[in-house]
Amino acid sequence: MTLTILPGHSLSGVISLPGDKSLSHRAALFASLAAGRSQIENFLVSGVTTRLLEALTSLGIFWKLDGTTLTVEGRGLGGYSIPFAPINCGNSASTLRFLSGALAASGTPAVLDGSKGLRRRPMDRIIVPLQQMGVNVKGTAGCAPLSMGVSHLPLKGGIINTPVSSAQVKTCLLLAGLSAGEPVTIIEPGFSRDHTERMLAGMGVTINSEKTSANGSAQYQTHLIPPATRYSLKPLTMSLPGDFSSAAFLIVAAVITPGSEITLQNIGLNATRTGLLDVLLSMGASIQIAARPSRNGEPVGDLTIRHCPLKGVDISGEQVVRMIDEFPIFAIAAAFASGTSTVRDASELRLKESDRISGLCAELKAIGVSVDETVDGFSIHGKGAIQGGTVDPHGDHRLAMSLAVAGLASQQPITVLNSEIMQESFPEFTDVITRLGGALEDTPNLEPSHA
Repeated sequence: MTLTILPGHSLSGVISLPGDKSLSHRAALFASLAAGRSQIENFLVSGVTTRLLEALTSLGIFWKLDGTTLTVEGRGLGGYSIPFAPINCGNSASTLRFLSGALAASGTPAVLDGSKGLRRRPMDRIIVPLQQMGVNVKGTAGCAPLSMGVSHLPLKGGIINTPVSSAQVKTCLLLAGLSAGEPVTIIEPGFSRDHTERMLAGMGVTINSEKTSANGSAQYQTHLIPPATRYSLKPLTMSLPGDFSSAAFLIVAAVITPGSEITLQNIGLNATRTGLLDVLLSMGASIQIAARPSRNGEPVGDLTIRHCPLKGVDISGEQVVRMIDEFPIFAIAAAFASGTSTVRDASELRLKESDRISGLCAELKAIGVSVDETVDGFSIHGKGAIQGGTVDPHGDHRLAMSLAVAGLASQQPITVLNSEIMQESFPEFTDVITRLGGALEDTPNLEPSHA
């Protein structure tokens, strides 16, 4: 698919978004480990979550989708069947890492594999600590495919230091810790998103987090305390809030597009996810936040966003962790701002679905943005406007949607090649933009103008 975005159309309206991808991913998997039937409403049906559901089928878990309501018949810890073939995780590192922890907790042997892109992503960050816990797991040169053999349960507990702040790694180890015979403590250099802790606590797991310090530096500890006998997780009954990472594209779209004003209802506002919101406000964005009652321990609210001018900003340190998925769309906001915006301490972006630093910088240059690439980030010299052109998202769903948003306010149309990758996380993206007043059209496949 090739998508062309036509500038000159303001956005307006009130809209609700599909369920949060991170919560949908976790809810489906955690429900499979529960003892009994779980029901999850406003479940996100996308490429990533579909891969996970297919994996659950291969593990003998029955589930049913009725629209966006997911029902899962959990079989408890140790209830998985041995899959007949390697489990295909597609391009999703979160699927592979989450499943590794769940398989470790159940003691089920399996092989986890995926796309060429997934095979290049680092997996030693889960392989080494899982082995420390007594899990029989091996990688391929520190990457996928992962081979998980039968492990002796209960697993070992203890203190695990992780070199990077990663909710995927933390979730993997916490899931494995459900079958540990002693407490598990995970220490991170920064506080990664805490959806797993909140959801597991609601399922009856004794878990807590705290900020401490060591050698003058802050660190974050998550403690999981196993019961005297193995955990029996409570089933889930929940309705998921709208995905903030999906909302991020619409927030920036309204801010940069003249004449726009939109309201996004029931958006998840977990503080570990909303770093972009804080950054945009510091850039001068007009965003009003109205809190709503929390959903299953997750803060929720409505956002009203209006077009306004932006100024450049610097981002580093803990801010990076709180907006790690939003840098492609942040870069679009920075390109339309006045002044230079600089990102540091973000080398983890090179290990996402694509090398998000090099890919992002290359495509920004293709549409007329002045940008300098660095080892751990980039600097964007915003001029309040961009030209337009043809771009390639490099198989990265977030980069594809970010470049499409840029086309709403560019001087000339922007054409996004291979735009079907958007289906991975936000299948309704083009429909939502159209409903808000944006102008999109399909065009024949073209080659990138900078190829």
